[in-house]
Amino acid sequence: MTTYSQWFSLHKVAKRILLIRALRSLGQGAMVVDLALYLESLHWTGAAIGGVISGAGLFGAALILVVGVLSDRLGRRPFLLIYEVLSMLSAGLFVFTTHALPLVIAIVVAGFGRGQSGGAGPFSPAEQAWLARVVERSRRGQVFSLNNAIAFFGMAIGSLLGGLPRYFQTFWPGPSAYRPVFLMVMVLSAVCFVVLLQTPEASAAAEDQGAVLSGDTARETVNPKAQGFRQPEGKSVAGSAPAKGTEDDIRRRENANMFKLAAVNALNGLAVGLTGPMMAYWFSARFGVSAASIGLTISLSFLLTSVSSLVSGYLAAKIGMVKSITVLRIIGSAMTIALVFMPSFAAASVLYVLRNAINRGTQGNRSAVGASLTRDKRRGLATSINAFSMRLPSSIGPTISGTIFDAGDLVLPFYLTAGLQIVNAVLYQWLFGKLDSVSRQATNRLPSPPEPRS
Repeated sequence: MTTYSQWFSLHKVAKRILLIRALRSLGQGAMVVDLALYLESLHWTGAAIGGVISGAGLFGAALILVVGVLSDRLGRRPFLLIYEVLSMLSAGLFVFTTHALPLVIAIVVAGFGRGQSGGAGPFSPAEQAWLARVVERSRRGQVFSLNNAIAFFGMAIGSLLGGLPRYFQTFWPGPSAYRPVFLMVMVLSAVCFVVLLQTPEASAAAEDQGAVLSGDTARETVNPKAQGFRQPEGKSVAGSAPAKGTEDDIRRRENANMFKLAAVNALNGLAVGLTGPMMAYWFSARFGVSAASIGLTISLSFLLTSVSSLVSGYLAAKIGMVKSITVLRIIGSAMTIALVFMPSFAAASVLYVLRNAINRGTQGNRSAVGASLTRDKRRGLATSINAFSMRLPSSIGPTISGTIFDAGDLVLPFYLTAGLQIVNAVLYQWLFGKLDSVSRQATNRLPSPPEPRS
């Protein structure tokens, strides 16, 4: 079976999770374009826009650790259902009011405008853990990259839809032109809610008996008919030490790996927060272009990121997940510096599209690395720490960059972003580089997964 055909021979639950990610990403793509511009049309300042986006990040960070731990005990699906309900209600507030307080509450609760790549915001650890549970470890780099590609393709379409308010001005002048987009987000969240209701989740007892695809520790029993693979004996989840000893020994090794990843992620989180959520505002301030032009640029960046995610998954299979992340991040950092020197919106757009595709295309591999640090029974905690370490520092980024932009400096945040991501790439390779060789050994020792039943 080829690598590409394996991407599509997925467990039925995995297919549902990917479908929900695609639908959710449509609305998030539109909000990346329209949220800052809509608030600007309501005469909010750059610092105010950045501040409320930061508030959304801090609120999400506060929930992430709680969600991950509780989802290990209570299941993943209930938390995703809660997220879709919150998204529906928050989008409804945008449809029916322009008052500042309700809008602040909606942005903070739903995380609108942060460009969450189709993820479930602070509830994403539950989603990532659920997907990892139904995908064997040897295929996670590829499947998570496919998930990433689908999400960014959806965000590309959503970003194009985010340019529609310009054409709605004839019928709904001023801020009202944005309301159909917010209504679309509300409807998409409702559809995701319905799909989730129809998606079964196995109980924890069934997981322990091997009824669900796990295979992340030699101590767990695996159902060969359901999985067609077994993790090699004597390897820990992170691959850095044998999976032997007492439960406390194994937990200490897992905790050390999670701490290292959290420390590295913090640098990248701050870098992403400085520029990512404020790009629409930056394009408007720097070049004076419309929402339609910005929407087209962001859409193309997401579309190319979708392709880049597939390439990243291919690179993960060829040179390793960690090495592919390191190489692409260094290239993207160089492009971030070059972006501020572009003399026109067209030139800046082309470079922005390429830079975003390279930087964000590694997201699937990064998620796969984080999901492979622990056994399944602690994966919610691991993905929570992974997400928390990114979200908390990224939350303060928009406030910093918004304040700098208001002061008239449209360059400094990009230098800071590039510098932080270069340091992040070096540390990432140093701390986790050996995981690539261990993963290759594991893959070579695993039989190919069986063909899916018709």
